[in-house]
Amino acid sequence: MSRQYGGVLRPRGLENAAAGTFHIPSLTLPNLVFEQPAISILLPVALGTVVGYANRPKDTQNFYLEIKQPPLRPPPWLFGPVWTALYAGMGYASWRAWSTGISSFDPQKVLLAKEGATLYTIQLGLNLLWMPLFFGYKRPIEATVDIVALTGVTGYLTYIWGQVDEVASWCMVPYMGWLGFATYLCVGAGYLNDWNFSDKIRPVSQKKE
Repeated sequence: MSRQYGGVLRPRGLENAAAGTFHIPSLTLPNLVFEQPAISILLPVALGTVVGYANRPKDTQNFYLEIKQPPLRPPPWLFGPVWTALYAGMGYASWRAWSTGISSFDPQKVLLAKEGATLYTIQLGLNLLWMPLFFGYKRPIEATVDIVALTGVTGYLTYIWGQVDEVASWCMVPYMGWLGFATYLCVGAGYLNDWNFSDKIRPVSQKKE
């Protein structure tokens, strides 16, 4: 299907691109996730918890304490509560932006809500990937690339949601601030350890010997 613009026929896909949309259904969580506030809030919290425990908290804490870190390093216990709050906040923001945008009589807001759903899914995937890269595989370069991309996508998502629902956008501000701080910690740790974590930590079992 094509539509005529100024005497030029454009395929419908290009028409959507021209409208500024970035909605990719195959890269977007199901609509149900965004339609139900409880699911919107609990899903990122649950996924973050699973990833955290999958990376063996004791090994993660020991690794975090033994590698060289830049100034202002937070204590390990702080990350759990902070990330729980941030995951809940981003989940609530996703519900607000979706419900406000999809129900709007403004077609541009509807498109932006769909675009935001795709961007939200992508940033959540990048978010969940960082911990295995940094703590599991001990790949500081890849982890840095991931968190820089995550911060960029989240920044654009915050901007998109700001055009749909101001509250949703403001809910992302603490998350953006923490991502900036986390990027500093990630880059600092990589630099101070010569971008090589492979020999920085012994397994917990060896520490007890």
